[in-house]
Amino acid sequence: MQPQTPRGTKDIYGPEAASWRALEAVIHGLCADFCFNEIRTPVFEHTELFQRSSGETSDVVQKEMYTFLDKGGRSISLRPEGTAGAARAFVEHNMQAGGLPVKLFYIGPNFRYEKPAAGRWRQHHQFGAELYGAYAPAADAEVISMAREYFSRLGIADVTRLHINSLGGKECRQAYNNRLHAFIMENTDSLCPTCRERAEKNPLRVLDCKEERCRAVLKDAPVPLDTLGPECRAHFENLQSLLRLMGIDFVVDARLVRGLDYYTRTVFEFIDEKSGLTICAGGRYDGLIEQCGGAPTGGVGFGSGIERLMLVLEREGKLPAAEAGARVYVGSIGEKGFEKSREVVYKLRQAGVPAEWDVMERSVKAQMRYADKLGVEYSLILGDDEMESGRVTVKDMRTGEKMEVEIDGLENMLRQ
Repeated sequence: MQPQTPRGTKDIYGPEAASWRALEAVIHGLCADFCFNEIRTPVFEHTELFQRSSGETSDVVQKEMYTFLDKGGRSISLRPEGTAGAARAFVEHNMQAGGLPVKLFYIGPNFRYEKPAAGRWRQHHQFGAELYGAYAPAADAEVISMAREYFSRLGIADVTRLHINSLGGKECRQAYNNRLHAFIMENTDSLCPTCRERAEKNPLRVLDCKEERCRAVLKDAPVPLDTLGPECRAHFENLQSLLRLMGIDFVVDARLVRGLDYYTRTVFEFIDEKSGLTICAGGRYDGLIEQCGGAPTGGVGFGSGIERLMLVLEREGKLPAAEAGARVYVGSIGEKGFEKSREVVYKLRQAGVPAEWDVMERSVKAQMRYADKLGVEYSLILGDDEMESGRVTVKDMRTGEKMEVEIDGLENMLRQ
């Protein structure tokens, strides 16, 4: 049996990999401009971290994590999302000692066992940003504006719409849970068994149900905005004012919630209006650092799936420009030409000119066919005549124009 990638995973190579590198360059430039520093956390953590942060009743913990016992009998899970690991690192390394706020970003793979679909993979990649230390709505506006600028730099701001909502703080959320639970109990016979079970453990998760009969009932359910206290309402209104000041359009989506326990107050999503897919999701999580063993610390951030975003960029013809490959192909005839081509190619590369040569011992005709496939800008052939004269003919592959230059000056000419 020929080995194949496991279901829900894929190989990324060739032009697609080049587009990924170009996208990652956009991310690094964006985060530098917003003064976010990179963090790289392990791809696996102690399972307890995700149980404490995401909630034991969440679909992520109950159904989707890749969990196993290591050789020491410890329960380990591949990370299903990036926020928990970043929060753990913030506490473990006492990052607040360097001054607040702490602003972090990451790019990397996450793992969830779920049915693969368009833009949804069991191994998927995410760009995420986290801001720790601030409770003010200005911090919410900071990360939202960063996400908006991300889509602007990628050229898709006009097809994305920002949706915002507030879940309220601990007291507001408890009041809302009580109202939602009462509503569910009045309609329990119309809901699926999973929703009836969720209603007892965490009523908010009922709103995540995809069953049509449940969605029909839940359209009349109370919303979190109904139970916001004065402080949480002021926080939400101040956030909206800041977004208007920055010229960021948004929609207040009263039914927008989040399936992970750590979210409080602000939640938001950027939605691709043509497909309806969420391409960025985030919000505030003021209790997360405490759950990870740290002091009470405000937090807010977002995550954006790269595979799903790539679908939107491809549809809009906005895939980031791939890096150029070889610019020059140095062909050869005979042993002396082959030896000289090796020397010339090495000097070109040292001068910062991407160059390729023949390592397959092909004919000149086959070498030039390969140069065409590479899409190089220039090509040349080194042989006995060129070795004797010290000059070589360089062909511009785009125009067909030819020029004769000194072999020893090739790197300077091509670098320019």
